Amino acid sequence: MRVEIALIRHGATAGNRRGAYIGCTDEPLCIESTRQLQLDRQRGRYPTVETVFCSPLRRCVQTAQLVYPQRQAVCVEALRECDFGQFEGKSHHQLSGHPAYQRWLDSGGRTAFPGGEDPVQFRRRCWRGFTELCAGLYRDERAAVVCHGGTIMAVLEQCGRPRGDFYRWQVKNGGGYRFYFDTETQMASEIRPL
Repeated sequence: MRVEIALIRHGATAGNRRGAYIGCTDEPLCIESTRQLQLDRQRGRYPTVETVFCSPLRRCVQTAQLVYPQRQAVCVEALRECDFGQFEGKSHHQLSGHPAYQRWLDSGGRTAFPGGEDPVQFRRRCWRGFTELCAGLYRDERAAVVCHGGTIMAVLEQCGRPRGDFYRWQVKNGGGYRFYFDTETQMASEIRPL
């Protein structure tokens, strides 16, 4: 069965603006981002959908409300961003010279965050949450999933082509991708940026 999906990254927060790793911290959107999301919606950037899902974190709930004000978003716990542990709330600049941060960078982002979530488990959690929500959709139904940059990369790493290319799917705040998802083959097709 094929469904149409829009994966949308939440609007910017103060932490995003300063380049910090913001995972489990429940920051609200900043004012400028709220205005930009409203403008993007008015200009037709975001597709029409029947169903909206989102991460339960405030920045995603607020983004879903701004982009799809006529829809009640369903919060999906598995769509949360990764817990960055000791790196949470800190920028690359602040972490430079920290041995654990350097090890994480040297690993290509594959090792666990000190005191945080294991990246492999994070990706599995996101993929499970995404496939479960898609399984509940009707044939040809259109759905938006308002979530986090890491969540989007985790999902498209699994179903995009080529598979396994996590960082290829980085997207700016308010951006994202549209695609068709086949729930049987669990592959995406016709992936295009919003």
